[in-house]
Amino acid sequence: MRIAIGSDHAGFALKERMTRELIGLGHEVVDLGTRSAEIPVDFPDFCIPVAEQVSRGEVDRGVVLGGSGIGEAIAANKVFGIRASMVTSDETARLTRLHNDSNVLAVGGRTNPDPEDPLRWLRIWLATGFEGGRHLARLEKILAYERAVRAASSLR
Repeated sequence: MRIAIGSDHAGFALKERMTRELIGLGHEVVDLGTRSAEIPVDFPDFCIPVAEQVSRGEVDRGVVLGGSGIGEAIAANKVFGIRASMVTSDETARLTRLHNDSNVLAVGGRTNPDPEDPLRWLRIWLATGFEGGRHLARLEKILAYERAVRAASSLR
């Protein structure tokens, strides 16, 4: 799988660990930065490009990281077709794929007491498929809304 990853300075250390994990699992990683934990940067500058690559089909999935993962998910979700989910447990990692077919994973670099948790959540998220069924109709409603908003904005 080809996966884009991006973080701000607060998520940098976790980005480096997740990148190594992804490569170790045999995935191709597109690292969109940042390149340092020392220089403060704004998470939208890295999370939105990750989401755009997923939206355009240049990568299969994306991972966005910051201090909490909250703003990173919000920023990524502004991009058409993105279903970014902040994950905080094994169960949310599983359900975000199983029920929501999330294509972008958001995790906080400063909010996890056990440093192994985010790597486990990443593996669960990658290994879990979309259940479909009743969940498909819900995703179709979201996509229909996104298409309607896109069409209305192009008329302006």
